[in-house]
Amino acid sequence: LSEIIRKNIHELITRQDINNLLRNVSKTNPVIVEDVVPALVSLSDLQKILTNLLREGIPVKDMESILETLGEYAHSIKDPDMLTEYARQRLKRTITGQYTDGSSIKVVTLDQDIEDAILNSTKHSEFGTYLALEPTMVQNIIESAAEKIGELKEIVSHPIVLTSPVVRLYFKRLTEQFMPELTVLSFDEIEPNIQIQGIGIIQVQE
Repeated sequence: LSEIIRKNIHELITRQDINNLLRNVSKTNPVIVEDVVPALVSLSDLQKILTNLLREGIPVKDMESILETLGEYAHSIKDPDMLTEYARQRLKRTITGQYTDGSSIKVVTLDQDIEDAILNSTKHSEFGTYLALEPTMVQNIIESAAEKIGELKEIVSHPIVLTSPVVRLYFKRLTEQFMPELTVLSFDEIEPNIQIQGIGIIQVQE
């Protein structure tokens, strides 16, 4: 039961839960709450940001750090998905603790051609950002990723894909429908003292 709750906590968090979290922060740092919610970030956008974090298994108990990040970036960035990415980078200690053994991490990386294709297909609108990749390229990337991840399951029980910070969100969105359990991290989410060991590269076959 607890495992089911953990996997679906992002669907269970309510505005009342968020209000409770904010009240707890207010006990020790009332200024950060007053400065950010709702002055810079609405309660509904904060709910989306926390939901984004929880959906990918990132704990939100360090609300003070999350609010500080929003206070830094929400003046110029309004897209909750982009704000989530900055919050993830602030929570790198938590993420590092989740996915490393304290000294190293084994990862799969993306071929530069894939990263470039994703970056060049990123479009911006008033509703946020989205990918406009050709369907054949999407299929090739997903098939290549699934094949490489399948090959590595004998080496690591939980494969991790490591990307550049600007690509992480889009690659996760691209693959989550087909590989929802795949962990996708960016270089900026790993503490600098951690040794990164590449064990494979996802490449699109010609």
